[in-house]
Amino acid sequence: MKSKIQNPKSKIVRIGIFDSGLGGLTVLRPIMQALPGAEILYLADTAHAPYGEKSREEIRSYSLGIAEYFIREHDVDALVVACNTATSAAIATLRERFPDLPIVGTEPGIKPAVRASRSAKVGILATPATLAGEKYQALAERLCTEHEVQLFEQACPGLVERIERGEVESPECRRMLEGWLAPMREAGVDTIVLGCTHYPLAASAIREVMGTPVTLIETGEAIARRLLSLLGECESKSNGEPVLKLYATGPIDTEAVEHILGRSYPVNRLDPERLEER
Repeated sequence: MKSKIQNPKSKIVRIGIFDSGLGGLTVLRPIMQALPGAEILYLADTAHAPYGEKSREEIRSYSLGIAEYFIREHDVDALVVACNTATSAAIATLRERFPDLPIVGTEPGIKPAVRASRSAKVGILATPATLAGEKYQALAERLCTEHEVQLFEQACPGLVERIERGEVESPECRRMLEGWLAPMREAGVDTIVLGCTHYPLAASAIREVMGTPVTLIETGEAIARRLLSLLGECESKSNGEPVLKLYATGPIDTEAVEHILGRSYPVNRLDPERLEER
């Protein structure tokens, strides 16, 4: 895909990133490291969270509205869909609507998980919408056939909300994780795909519940590499820290934002009506 950047050596690159909440910050971190000097806009659509339990039509509408806002108000050079669920529901429509804009999606890292697993038993933690997606289903079926690997799929309704509220260490969340992970532990799963960008924020709890050494697969660094490849030779004027602007359409835990990013950033409140598809 051709970048819309006309003079890549002479401008500051502007990247739009969105998710339903805090989860996409796990994708934002490696992008900030990969693009020093870039201007990065992160939008947490907390007014409509969680996406994982919305219809595909709703998710598609939210995604289109956010993309249009980034293009209209910020003239972004690339878009990152830092949400597995939104990628599954809307990435094809986004690329069709905006063919000249480099767009990077987020998909469960099943391929690297299959390569990493020594037991050929891989767990998949994801939202119901991601697991039901046609692209995911096709990939999972193909990998199982080609590699004789056994996948243990587990939808995790409610986990995103617990993470957003900072309740990963709560007894209720631990009971949820135990119920989801016990069958994987008993079956000898040694590799687990974190199929939602929120789930790396629960990595420590997942490891503790599993009890045995387990490889956790997340995709933030792969997304950063893909973004760089789409931007090609693009370099920003500054080699310093990226300029980060955070937006949220509803309440967001600013202390959690600071914990994830390692420093505090102001969060600008954005009226969800400004993101409605036009």
